Amino acid sequence: MSDTTVNRSYKDSLFRMIFREKKELLSLYNAINGTHYEDPEQLTITTLDDVIYIRWKDDVSFLIQDILNLYEHQSTQNPNMPLRGLFYIASLYRKYIEEHNLDLYSSSLLRLPMPRYVVFYNGTRQEPDRTELRLSDSFIKKDGEPSIECTALVLNINYGHNKELMAACRKLYEYSYFVEKVREFLKKGLTREAAVDQAVEDCIKADILRDFLSLHRAEVKDVILTEYNEKRHEETLMEQGFEQGKAEMAIRMLKDGMPPEKVKQYTGLGEEQWHSILRRAGLSQEHDV
Repeated sequence: MSDTTVNRSYKDSLFRMIFREKKELLSLYNAINGTHYEDPEQLTITTLDDVIYIRWKDDVSFLIQDILNLYEHQSTQNPNMPLRGLFYIASLYRKYIEEHNLDLYSSSLLRLPMPRYVVFYNGTRQEPDRTELRLSDSFIKKDGEPSIECTALVLNINYGHNKELMAACRKLYEYSYFVEKVREFLKKGLTREAAVDQAVEDCIKADILRDFLSLHRAEVKDVILTEYNEKRHEETLMEQGFEQGKAEMAIRMLKDGMPPEKVKQYTGLGEEQWHSILRRAGLSQEHDV
């Protein structure tokens, strides 16, 4: 894996690699909406490649028949997708207004494409085939109708889910199958690198993403390994934050006078952590339990 690849500020996901071609993207759009467009040139890519919000960016956005589509792929369950979508859609509208020389201060009503926001989920948590997330679910107060709303349709694209959608879009089915194969080999004890290699071999033999995998084998391997490494890094940071939170809570409980044995039992801290907590709380080792 080259330094140039690792140090890029944003790296393509496998999902984006597969659906960056207009032909495949149009097939996915037709499958989701029950439409039958045949000319990929009816689709205009609007993805903002230079916009990144807190280390995330959209996978792809495009216009077709005055509909502004935003598609994102997620391997972790995230209830804040509507807020993220709102930020990105606002940027897309800003770009649209500039490109069409529209005047925000005009006395005439501006005509804008209708937004549709779809999130493709393939994480390991059990989720329903379809879920709708709304920005208004985040609002602290819920009196009356909010002045703004953003809805994200979340589609579970794990293997075995949304079968009608998979049947309507062959490439989406093949992507789901490939990811399932990687996970299958990981469960069998293969290293990540070996699991990806074996999944690629099996899929090529089974005519699953055959041309794509044959042409982009090295890049696919690089992308998959990077995705796994980034996910594990995020999980590690979350675990560290959780442990730090338990430690701070233990110190507060001790200073509030709670018996040390109860604090240790409640927080479940290990021996090394517990000794450190006692020192930080200004208590001697005689309070050890």
